[in-house]
Amino acid sequence: MNSEQELVQIKTLLSRLGASDVASDVMARQLVKRADQWVEERGINRVEAMRQLLELVVTGRSGGLPASFEAPSEDN
Repeated sequence: MNSEQELVQIKTLLSRLGASDVASDVMARQLVKRADQWVEERGINRVEAMRQLLELVVTGRSGGLPASFEAPSEDN
């Protein structure tokens, strides 16, 4: 799959979740960028990074957090 096909698929998913065309485009591009960052930061493969991000989006859409979500620690 090329990057344009990936963007189209992610935008379609976000649109189905209720995002406007403009918002789904912006969010899809941000998700792709963040997935690339996670590959570098976390040393996971790209498919896993995108799976985790999409899980976060879908679960967050309904007001929850995935069980695998790790909140940042609070340093006081």
